[in-house]
Amino acid sequence: MRISPLALMLGLVVGQRLGELVIANRNTKRLLARGGREVGARHYPLFIVLHTSWIAAMALLIPWDRWPYMPLIFLYLLLQLARVWILTSLGPYWTTRIITIDDAPKVRRGPYRFIKHPNYLVVGLEIAVLPLAFQAWWIAGVFSVLNALLIGYRISVEERALEPRI
Repeated sequence: MRISPLALMLGLVVGQRLGELVIANRNTKRLLARGGREVGARHYPLFIVLHTSWIAAMALLIPWDRWPYMPLIFLYLLLQLARVWILTSLGPYWTTRIITIDDAPKVRRGPYRFIKHPNYLVVGLEIAVLPLAFQAWWIAGVFSVLNALLIGYRISVEERALEPRI
């Protein structure tokens, strides 16, 4: 029995996302216990809908026997290394929500030395690269636009929340 490359990649994505939710929920609880507060909670469900729909669109609309363009799979895997760098740089402050603690300093290590919102860049690239690797141009395009709109709004909310910090 030969495993589908698409099934393998989607399994990795789902496993990764679920693992990240465990980490994010643990960090969120800890931050809230330290006096943190959530900002922008109303738009958070849209991220769940977006990411779930992105995965579902690939699962339902890409032929399971389609072989991917391997350089883009390699790029996707490199993006995962960047994601690990981001998570380790933020450490206990990494969540999927916007949780702010007024007296916490802004993180300025790792990729945050070079760019303000590296996680959003990585996610945006992932949303485009993975479907493109399977020649699903329209999935990459539609979800990239939706993600850009949602991330644009989220960055404005996050910037306002981080403004008082040093």
